[in-house]
Amino acid sequence: MPSPSVFSVPCALVAAATVVSIGLTGCGEPAKVPDAAITGPNPTLVAPRSSLLPTVHIAPAKGWPAGAKPSAAPGTAVAAFATDLDHPRWLMVLPNGDVLVAETNAPRKPDGAGGGIRGWVMGLVMARAGAAVPSPNRISLLRDADGDGRAETQAPFIEGLNSPFGMALVGGELFVAQADGIVKYPYATGATRIDAIPVKVTELPAGINHHWTKNLMASADGSKLYATVGSNSNAAENGMAFEPGSGVLWTVANERDEIGSDLVPDYLTSVRDGGFYGWPYSYYGQHVDERVKPARPDLVARAIKPDYALGAHVAALGLSASTGATLPAPFVNGMFIGLHGSWNRKPLSGYKVVFVPFNGGKPSGEPINLLTGFINTAGDAQGRPVGVAVDKRGGLLVADDVGNTVWRVTPASTM
Repeated sequence: MPSPSVFSVPCALVAAATVVSIGLTGCGEPAKVPDAAITGPNPTLVAPRSSLLPTVHIAPAKGWPAGAKPSAAPGTAVAAFATDLDHPRWLMVLPNGDVLVAETNAPRKPDGAGGGIRGWVMGLVMARAGAAVPSPNRISLLRDADGDGRAETQAPFIEGLNSPFGMALVGGELFVAQADGIVKYPYATGATRIDAIPVKVTELPAGINHHWTKNLMASADGSKLYATVGSNSNAAENGMAFEPGSGVLWTVANERDEIGSDLVPDYLTSVRDGGFYGWPYSYYGQHVDERVKPARPDLVARAIKPDYALGAHVAALGLSASTGATLPAPFVNGMFIGLHGSWNRKPLSGYKVVFVPFNGGKPSGEPINLLTGFINTAGDAQGRPVGVAVDKRGGLLVADDVGNTVWRVTPASTM
């Protein structure tokens, strides 16, 4: 099969924070709009609120105490599929049922890069949130050969990568999106390790401050690869999934920060060929961001309003269609979404896995909580959900980069 062509899907991301707050305790104005009003097809958008010091409200990353786990929705249960991982971020299920997990983080910046007060403070913010660990730079293989819901094989699959993230299998070739481009490897069903020299497919935008995570998805016929490329800004990323009924590509995107706890909703939207979604000149359609100079009214005039708001600063990352999942109603027809959690909002938002029901190929109804409990009563982050994927037996896998665990959600009766 010839190698697929590559298209990039830009995601709207956030402007880096400028704060001088040594203790990194909560500061800034709290939210004034109920969470429910900032979700759905027509979210409430208040006037922007700017201040000298933007809101900084962080759930310190602590990890799970022994025996603890997230809380699963009624009718479902959750258990660890794999533990003792190193910052697991993204998941891919291979046709034979093996699971690949990208253990990864941002590339190390050159000495002296990203300095100044802004870089220093953002480094403290990321460290407190659990996002400053060195990148393991590998993809590991998880195999549950006996079908008991726990991976008995857990081993390095590809090493020596450059902040790997998205993965896609097309025929006998495994494509991996790294911080600076896409490479490919030969893959044979059942392989437990790849040591082949990677073949460069294409470069992707990268740099000292550039958004490092690059997701990857192949079209159904294997002729195209879709790659997400974020802005030169704060850390965030987005997932992609095809809606099974229509075959339309959908994505989640993180919006901008520093204009209030109620703005801007992160979102789920269908992706139109050639569509423009506002970044950085406007948000949620044609709401102009007055901070961006020079303005581009010509682009704002054709900015597309996203399909569905997920809430302000929830950090929507993982996305998976429910195809193949065996979870009970109401988790039957729709999209699972990993909400990594906020740092620029009071109170905290995100830090859970939700399900958005679909009807007729479109979101229909409010988000439904599937996994919660990632924040404990002290306000610490025991875990933070990232990538989500449906495995070959119909369970939902969730990568938790603070808990260093891949969780598996199933119907309660199967646990």
